[in-house]
Amino acid sequence: MKTLKCSAVGFDCAAVVNAETVEEVLAQAAAHAKEVHGVEVTPEMAEEIAGNITDAQ
Repeated sequence: MKTLKCSAVGFDCAAVVNAETVEEVLAQAAAHAKEVHGVEVTPEMAEEIAGNITDAQ
């Protein structure tokens, strides 16, 4: 299981995305970024975001 905290990528946001794969986390994070923060995730941003994905504990 992989996890990403929205706050880890610079937003003042308590959202956490959990999914089985990095790709699934990125897809969910991109949807969240667009819906909640009004941000369209570019491929370059996705690479940076992927660096903040960790293994769920």
